Order: sequence, then structure tokens, then C-alpha cells
Amino acid sequence: MGPTLIILIVLAALVLVAAMVVVGIYNKLVGLRNRFKNAFAQIDVQLKRRYDLIPNLVETAKGYLKHERGTLEAVIAARNAAASANTGAAANPGDPTAMKQLASAEGTLSGSLGRLFALSEAYPDLKANTTMLSLMEELTSTENKVSFSRQAYNDSVMAYNTQREIFPSNVISGTFHFTAAELFAIEKPEQREATKVSFA
Repeated sequence: MGPTLIILIVLAALVLVAAMVVVGIYNKLVGLRNRFKNAFAQIDVQLKRRYDLIPNLVETAKGYLKHERGTLEAVIAARNAAASANTGAAANPGDPTAMKQLASAEGTLSGSLGRLFALSEAYPDLKANTTMLSLMEELTSTENKVSFSRQAYNDSVMAYNTQREIFPSNVISGTFHFTAAELFAIEKPEQREATKVSFA
């Protein structure tokens, strides 16, 4: 074997190793991206369940809160805005703008539900209504599932973003346009409190 052939074999081996490294990093980034998209799909399921419960809750409260129409309309408007923002985020969970809009809309919805629950405290008949109590229990359960799903999503986003920023993955992520994903975070401190749904 001549020296030229040895050099060509060594170069071919180096190119093969480099290609395998690039493919490995690319595949890992794809896997992490798919993992955070799947994690968002779990949030999406719970949010849709929540959005489905809210009209029933408002309908039940309507008969008791006849003079509080503005509050009921605010809840429905916030629910519709959150559902719309969720549709945008579900289409592309990696889009930072869509995730920020969803977080903002969810914060508004939680605030309006909080006002509804506080207002309903003044109506003893509504507090004792079995349908209302059942809906409140389901909503509480759903809120807890949303919290757990959001945490899993944020953990997946953190793993993905970390992988795409470390060397040499950052070279591959930049080359193949793996953009940063946005955490599903609630901005305002008062919105970090869980919605109170107890009539006890």
C-alpha cells in the first residue's frame, strides 16, 4: 500500500466518523423536538377538556347570577380567546409567539374564572347546587392535570433547548434550523396561584 492510499483511507474514515456524528446529533435533536411536541399535545388534551367544562359551568351559574351578566360574558370571552390561542400553539408548539399568546390568554381565563368563583360565594343556592359542585370538582382535577402536563412540557423544552445550544450540537442546530422552543410559563405572579374552586 502506498502512502497516498493510506492517506485516502484515513481521510475517508474521518469523513465517515464526522458524518456519523452529524447524523447522531441531528437525530437526537429531532427526537427531543418530537418529545416536547408530544408533551404539548398532552397539555392540549387537558386544555380542551377545560374549555369544554367552562360553558357548562357558566350555564349552571346563569340561573343564579342573573345580575352578574358581565362576569359570565367575561368568562366566556376569555375561554374563547384561550381556545383560539391554544389552537395556534397546538399548530406549532415551538413557536415562541404562539406560546406567549397562549400563556397570556390562559392567565386571563384563570383570572376571570377566579372572579366567577369569588362571586358565586355570595350565592348559597349556587354553592349547594350538585351540578355546580360536580363541575367544580372536574375543573379542579383538570387544572391539576394541566399543571402536571405543563411541567412535563417545560422539562422537554428545557432538554431540547439545552441540546441545541451546546457544542457541537449548536453547529448542527443552526445549520438545520432547529429554532429555540418557548416554555409555557405564566408571567404575572398573581396568575401563578391555582384557581380556587372550592365551595367549602
